[in-house]
This record gives sequence, C-alpha cells and structure tokens, in this order.
Amino acid sequence: MTIERKIREHLHEEAESMECPPAVSKRIEQSYSNYLQRKRSEITMKKRLIGGLVAAAILIPTAAFAAPVVIDMLTRAPMTSEQVKLDEVGQAALEKLYSAFPETKSFEIINASYLGDPNDSTKKAQLSIVLQEKGGTGKKFTLHTNGITGEIQDLTQENWEPKEKPLITLPDQEIKGKVDQLIDKLYGNIKDYEVAMEQMENPNQKTFILNYTKKASEGEGYQVFVHGNTISLSPVAPAPSNKEVEGYFSRDGKPDYTADNFLNNEKLFSLLKMSPTELKEEIAKGKSVVEVAASKNISKQQVIDVIAKTQAERQLQDGKNKVTISDDLLKQMMKAVERKVLRVIEHKTETEW
Repeated sequence: MTIERKIREHLHEEAESMECPPAVSKRIEQSYSNYLQRKRSEITMKKRLIGGLVAAAILIPTAAFAAPVVIDMLTRAPMTSEQVKLDEVGQAALEKLYSAFPETKSFEIINASYLGDPNDSTKKAQLSIVLQEKGGTGKKFTLHTNGITGEIQDLTQENWEPKEKPLITLPDQEIKGKVDQLIDKLYGNIKDYEVAMEQMENPNQKTFILNYTKKASEGEGYQVFVHGNTISLSPVAPAPSNKEVEGYFSRDGKPDYTADNFLNNEKLFSLLKMSPTELKEEIAKGKSVVEVAASKNISKQQVIDVIAKTQAERQLQDGKNKVTISDDLLKQMMKAVERKVLRVIEHKTETEW
C-alpha cells in the first residue's frame, strides 16, 4: 500500500468521527435560520433551501461548507482536461456550456475531479469542472454534474462583471436580468417561471436569493444566490408527492430541520406502518424514532438502512429520471451518512414544538 493511500484512508477514518464545530454550526444558523423561519411560509421554494443546507450539513463531515452536494467522504480523484473531454458526462456538460456561452470554448480547464470509486473511473457520483478565461479578467465557470445522469447539480458563474462595478452593486432589476439571462441561455424558457427576489439578512456580505418556480408545477425551478461578483445556481426538482410534516422534534429549543429532512420518508412510514402525523405524535411523547420502531419489532438497523438509502439515492438521482446505481457506490453513500442518521433517530425531543 502506497503512503498516499495510507494517508487517505487514515483521513477518511478520522473524518467519520468528526462533527462540524459548534462555532461553525452557529454561524450557519445565524446566517440562515432566522431568515428561513420568518419567510418559509411565504415562498414554497424557501423550504427547498432548508433541504439544500441540510444536505450540505449531512454530506460534509468537516468545517468546510462548500457547493458540491455529493459526499466528499467518497474518494475525489483528479482528472486532466483531456480526460474530461473524453468522458461522456464531461463532454455533455461542456457542450451545454459552450452552446450557451460560445466564448467559453476558449476557456481552459483549470481544475477537474470526480467523486466515486478510485479503482473504477466509470463509477462517478459527481463530476466537477472549473473553467477560466485565459488571461483577461478571470471570468470563471464551475460546474458540478451528476456523474450518472449528467444533470448539472449546481453551477457558479464568477467575475463576469467588471471588478470596478461588481454584480452586487447593480440595481436589483439588473441583477435579476443577469440571472434571467444565465438561466435562459443554459436551460431556456425563462418566461415559464415566476421569480421572488429578496435580500438575505447577512450583515457580513450583501446576498440576494432568487427563487424561480415553474408555473403550474409542484415547486420545480431554480434556486439562485448572488453575492460579490458571483451567481450560484441550482436546479430544484418538483416537491415529493407525499404530505410532509414539519417540526418532528426540537434541538436546543428550536425545530430541527435535519430531522424533518430525514424523517419525511415514505419508505420509513411504510416500514413503521404509520402516517407522518402519527410518528410526530409518538415523538412528542418523548420517544426516539428507535424506540418507536422497537415497539413495532423493527430494528435500529432497518430504520438506518431505509433513511440512509433514501438520502443516498436523492443525491445520485436527478429528481426527474430514475437511473441504475451500482450497489458499491450506493453502499458507500449509505455508509457515509449513517452516523448523521443515527444522531436523528436516537434523539428525543427536548421541548414541545
């Protein structure tokens, strides 16, 4: 075994025992929690933002809070620009970008990597590509693409406005116009969407959130953050068909949205033979999900497997099309999220919510 592999495996083992430092969690909470709690009833897609933040908290085991939404506990392997261009998913992502923004054909790939099986480059959970203008003003595009479906999970456009007049200094309507243009070029049919734009309560950095919802859809659309000279965009899949329940239990006197994200799971309700409301009522009595399951002769591991599998599949599927996922990759994803699942299902509510 090479020294590099020994170090990598040691770091992975250490990462599994790490928790996000309280100070970092508090900063995230302060930046987003108050805003979301106050506004979540006004705009349906705000609820999806919570899910996105939850996914980041679930899938990033260290203090880092970054854009990629697929588990970084899987091995990230570098790729050369030639490998990206020969990769089927990489080709599709680049062609889509080149078609929307022809000038990017002259950009160079300054960084690329994939998450997945290091011994089999065909088993990718996510492909990441960073392109930058040669010389010039440093225009940049970062793409994170589902390695199985080819769906662009999120993208970031940086430095497309002059440094002396960055994006965030423009009037609100001009900012919206820039975002509209980005969506229309990459995805088309911007007229089919309604948009809500608001400034977030972030004293450290002026930030706007724009939620685009497709007309007559169940929440399908795009979620966009604008800050500095950067636009960060993520497609949002339609809301699930099942009726979700909020506030299963609290943590530190506040509703735990991680629990909501994990426990609103049709397969879990089927396993427990309970409705979401019934599960919430049992938890309100001071029981953990593990205890509720035990009362029905269902093991802790069964509960873990159901929730972990759903979370893993959500990250690997594109929300629209069902695709075949290798058992090895799915197991890796499930293993990486198990500890977070355990933390939720063993917790007992602290106060009534």
